[in-house]
Amino acid sequence: MRPIDIHPDLYPVQLDEKVNALKATFADFDVPEMEVFTSAPLHYRMRAEFRVWHDGDELYHIMFDQETKEKYRVDHFPPASELINQVMAQLIPLLKQHDAARRKLFQIDYLSTLSNEIVVSLVYHRQLDAHWLDAMRAILTTLRQDFKIDIIGRARKQKIILDKDFVTESLPVNNNNYIFKQTENSFTQPNAGVNSKMIEWALDATQHSKGNLLELYCGLGNFSLPMAQNFKYVLATEISKVSVAAAQDNIAANNIDNVLILRMSSEEFVEAMAGKLQTKRLKGIDVQQYQCNTVLVDPPRAGLDDATLEMVQAYKDIVYISCNPETLKANLDVLNKTHEIKRFALFDQFPYTHHAECGVFLSRR
Repeated sequence: MRPIDIHPDLYPVQLDEKVNALKATFADFDVPEMEVFTSAPLHYRMRAEFRVWHDGDELYHIMFDQETKEKYRVDHFPPASELINQVMAQLIPLLKQHDAARRKLFQIDYLSTLSNEIVVSLVYHRQLDAHWLDAMRAILTTLRQDFKIDIIGRARKQKIILDKDFVTESLPVNNNNYIFKQTENSFTQPNAGVNSKMIEWALDATQHSKGNLLELYCGLGNFSLPMAQNFKYVLATEISKVSVAAAQDNIAANNIDNVLILRMSSEEFVEAMAGKLQTKRLKGIDVQQYQCNTVLVDPPRAGLDDATLEMVQAYKDIVYISCNPETLKANLDVLNKTHEIKRFALFDQFPYTHHAECGVFLSRR
């Protein structure tokens, strides 16, 4: 099914199929009743990217069929936020009016928010010049009559920002709103509504936890900042320099004083905990003094590496957020020897697809 052909009335049936498939995948584990968190059936994606097709004077967004690999035109994209769809409809006609804006335009990326801010990245197969800049300023002036929008031009070894390269999200979590700076071209959770439910689930699962929290792969602080209310201190790691900078801004914006972000990979943190790593990034910081009882991991699709997997087994409680059930299953084969699965959740970040985001809460046996 193409994303433009989705049918909301079929969503409950497709979600049931996903739930049943997930139950079958983890049938060998003593998994409690699965908690299922649904998505909005339409306009749930806060980001989207499209290739651009040039056909004479015509210009339009395209995507590719995952099975046939054939391109198809996209004028309206139901999975994307209403804001993205509105900007899509106005941007293309404006680009068509300016040769400097449309020439060798290859791709358009959109990043939107619940707070109605949006940043649009235009990717080109040519170097951008003063004519492009003049055209884009004119286009931006028109778009800003209706939208809180910024535009970025990208080409090989070139990035031009009009006027900023991030959006500021206001994400509802329980009865609070958290401010998150989300930088263009860095990872953000795609489904804001389900993201709120993931954070609320993690907060509920750890509401009786004691001591400090260690978080690996913390990104821009998506979990770290809300989770700080449940712990005395949060020590978090992230390898991306851009995400760490955003996380620091988010700590300040939310007036949180018990979160420390370290720029390092999970593998580096394992070495630091073992006293095998010396780096200026840890100057004045003794990571071993943080007696964390709980660890939260949200790894990439490859799951946890062996060293990190062994390290997290030392913690009393484990919160594991996974975007890949297969690697989650492989990791649980190991974790299940020392920890018991207390809660298991499906967060439907990607409706109408086979992709499943899972949450698992484990406690030491």
